[in-house]
Amino acid sequence: MTADLDRDSRWIELEGAVNVRDLGGLPTVDGRTVRPGRLIRSDNLQSLTDRDVRLLVDELGVRSVADLRTGVEVSAEGPNPMHAHDAVDVQHLSLFPEAGRTTDVAAGDGPVVLPWQNRRPAEGERRGVTGVYLRYLDDRADSIVDALRLIANSDGATIVHCAAGKDRTGVVVALALAEVGVEREAIIEDYALSGERIEAIFARLEASPTYAEDVTRVPVDKHRPQADTMRAVLDAVDQEYGGASAWLRSHGWTDADAAALRGKLLD
Repeated sequence: MTADLDRDSRWIELEGAVNVRDLGGLPTVDGRTVRPGRLIRSDNLQSLTDRDVRLLVDELGVRSVADLRTGVEVSAEGPNPMHAHDAVDVQHLSLFPEAGRTTDVAAGDGPVVLPWQNRRPAEGERRGVTGVYLRYLDDRADSIVDALRLIANSDGATIVHCAAGKDRTGVVVALALAEVGVEREAIIEDYALSGERIEAIFARLEASPTYAEDVTRVPVDKHRPQADTMRAVLDAVDQEYGGASAWLRSHGWTDADAAALRGKLLD
């Protein structure tokens, strides 16, 4: 089985978000598959309509949300509509260092200053998108582990999201899928699938005062996720940490956590 067999059916069409899909159907190396209605990835949920919320909560059974945005983004954008639903546990799990930044949302009367805009790689640190992704692991292992525990221990489906639903979301989802044994090429293919919606994603971000200045710095195609990027990240995790499972366990993840995640996600 290959991930391509299910790629069209994975998309969830909403009015207020454009990069939303169910990870159900992805194959594992031991012949199992990810169950539908357990793990959903998404771009920003700020513009969800009442109809969207009803679909997600009542029809798809969403019961938790891992919001990977920074405090700066949350402060600028406000809580998403899922916060108002009593049945849904929304947890804010930033992948950037947060100290002193959660209320620093603007530079005077100018645009919102996002935490990554003035960041520079340290000496010897990997550069490019791969380096950014690996830095999430260095900076906020706590948030990544907490996100996977939220997925593992929540009833119903969990949504993992950031702003575009491709970078921070891509890393957390990839680690969750790797931990339960999803085939590497299926993880990579799912990461790259966001490229099909990149124009729509960035049209939304450009319309937001929070992100408009940031996303117009380079052409939209430069933001399109590439399979080789996730392949390089997974290879680096293997080479530097011994794999996703070893990395997770070095940050407090337990065999009981792993069993709960497999029980939640796999058929």
